[in-house]
Amino acid sequence: MPEFKAPLRDIQFVLDEVLDNEQHYQNLPGCEDATPDMVSAIVEEGAKFAERVLAPLNQVGDREGCQFNDGVVTTPTGFKEAYQQYVEGGWPSLAHEPEWGGQGLPESVGLVMSELVGTANWSWGMYPGLSHGAMNTIEAHGTDDQKQTYLTKLVSGEWTGTMCLTEPHCGTDLGMLRTKAEPQADGSYQISGTKIFISAGEHDMADNIVHIVLARLPDAPAGTKGISLFIVPKFMPAADGAAGERNTVSCGSIEHKMGIHGNATCVMNFDNATGYLIGPENKGLNCMFTFMNTARLGTAMQGLAHTEWGYQNSLTYARERLQMRALTGPACPEKAADPIIVHPDVRRMLLTQKAFAEGGRALIYYCAQLVDKVKLSDDEDVRKEADTRLAFLTPIAKAFLTETGFESANLGLQVFGGHGFISEWGMEQNVRDSRISMLYEGTTGIQALDLLGRKVLMTQGESLKSFTKVVHKFCQAEADNAALNEFVAPLAELNKEWGELTMQIGMKAMQNRDEVGAASVDYLMYSGYAVLAYLWARMALTAQQKLASGEGDSAFYEAKLHTARFYFQRLLPRTRALAVTVQSGAENLMDLPETSFSN
Repeated sequence: MPEFKAPLRDIQFVLDEVLDNEQHYQNLPGCEDATPDMVSAIVEEGAKFAERVLAPLNQVGDREGCQFNDGVVTTPTGFKEAYQQYVEGGWPSLAHEPEWGGQGLPESVGLVMSELVGTANWSWGMYPGLSHGAMNTIEAHGTDDQKQTYLTKLVSGEWTGTMCLTEPHCGTDLGMLRTKAEPQADGSYQISGTKIFISAGEHDMADNIVHIVLARLPDAPAGTKGISLFIVPKFMPAADGAAGERNTVSCGSIEHKMGIHGNATCVMNFDNATGYLIGPENKGLNCMFTFMNTARLGTAMQGLAHTEWGYQNSLTYARERLQMRALTGPACPEKAADPIIVHPDVRRMLLTQKAFAEGGRALIYYCAQLVDKVKLSDDEDVRKEADTRLAFLTPIAKAFLTETGFESANLGLQVFGGHGFISEWGMEQNVRDSRISMLYEGTTGIQALDLLGRKVLMTQGESLKSFTKVVHKFCQAEADNAALNEFVAPLAELNKEWGELTMQIGMKAMQNRDEVGAASVDYLMYSGYAVLAYLWARMALTAQQKLASGEGDSAFYEAKLHTARFYFQRLLPRTRALAVTVQSGAENLMDLPETSFSN
């Protein structure tokens, strides 16, 4: 049976030693109490819950799935009880304002808990995970009455939330959205339409479900400029604040899916359901991006979760499985064969997963610090700079970490050989569960267009510079550090090339806009490898400093240096091919007539 063990030492390394969270929190108003000891205690308790309660339910959820019966959805055995423990432990309120019942901790602390929950059981974690986006949206755009009515219940965990965007004819292109919102005399709206692919849209784990819904007002402009945002509860709030009468929103069916079987993916029907406008009229898409950005970082976390889970289990297997002898001679002559971890190709697969897991963790925690600054800093310049950098890194984190997460999940299965294809080991489930991460919350292609088109070219490269200048300063500061040169020199060259490639694409795009779409995915992947190279160089520097001072576990820091070396020598060279394909132009994609695609 597969197992999960929270990577507490690596979490502590990234938070405290690389990113210096203690100083980070000291610079943010209201975060002074988030000391390393307090954060460590919270993470350790969260690890116990993830390991002991959620991880054992992971395969249960996959085997049983959710059951649908005349609009009622029943979650797998143990899911509801686990959620009650989660609520009783106060976990939903961790990173929300005390004014609404939260504990007032920074968002970055909540993201660590999200990693533990998601790695232990991604399907289960989606239920409370969707609620965080709903909370952030209502907190940012709701009225005081809406916050008192809905936010307090979401923060406590008594109610859960969803996001309702997609329609049968309308996925990425929200301008085609048809769901209607008719204004009523009492200030409410009647919402009518059908939404599909609604994760956690119906379930039996909480007393109420608060749907955040995109819809059109009768006189709304066409396209994306005519979309408004609404709160539509499953049960109308009663006078005492509890769930009251049933609203006319129902689950029409649940999807039969490749993976994440433990989470209900619902078709939701709104039949003149009562809803309430949140934010300004026809500005719903702007408000929804509060939800979407939260969801995109959450999905980036999914890439990390499947990488970490696959790595842990394939590493255990590689240490125990005996097959053949080491090419250099028997490593364990007393045994019938050597453990497969002695074989170079198995180590290639393990180290690839390790490098992506530890690099991905550093990227998400780095982004989490930017989220903290945007939300909490009292310095406008700091907030603005952090917001620009976060906007640039979010599509990279979402797309790159999910692509490498799927690659890592496949490598984890491959380490098991034929046993990886058998369900009892859990590796094929990890592959199936991870595949959705490259699709929802914006496909890799959509993230790539957002990065290259909107974030980079539309800002004349300013958002790119907001990050490359950080890399440049790091390389300058360590230029005379001979021990770090193997990382700093290639990083500096890559950072320079990154800007040059961007300029070349921009020049071509002035003549042909298809050049952006043709280059975008390869450009995003190139960017992802570059970002992780910076973070691995920082981790290597920290490891060197600790080794030089004689602090801590030398084997841990030596492993960090070795993994950084592996990343730079084995994975970062992928940027060489990506640089070529980025520059190859749109012609090799667009010049073939559509009719020539037929067999």
